[in-house]
Amino acid sequence: MEDRAASAEDHTQTPQLRRRLGRADLRAVPEARKALRELLRHWGRPGRSDIAELLTSELVTNAIVHTDREAVLTATVGPRGLRVEVRDFVARRPRLRVPNADDGTNGRGLVLVQSLADDWGVRAHGVGKAVWFELDAGAA
Repeated sequence: MEDRAASAEDHTQTPQLRRRLGRADLRAVPEARKALRELLRHWGRPGRSDIAELLTSELVTNAIVHTDREAVLTATVGPRGLRVEVRDFVARRPRLRVPNADDGTNGRGLVLVQSLADDWGVRAHGVGKAVWFELDAGAA
């Protein structure tokens, strides 16, 4: 597992979190949230980091549960805001589906991402794909 954040002395490096997610390791979800919380402790308006944690946990959970492979989480704080990307090694694209009451808690992850992120998407990435979202630090 790798974590990187810019130090106060190195202003040229963009604050970033990079974490390898183990195959079928659901412990990675709270660990990713905790690492993201640390990265974002001084970022954005109140509530923005909470939204970032929620959406990150959705993408991490999807990658772990639906691919049965390792994945890589990258979160980058830049001048335009936060970009979080979860790359996995399965080409099958996720489906945005409208959950129904019979699904219990399943099927809501991408609906949350679509509803709460300022922008999001899926892009092919060599062997696999990357699902990403962006949040503006100042948005309400």
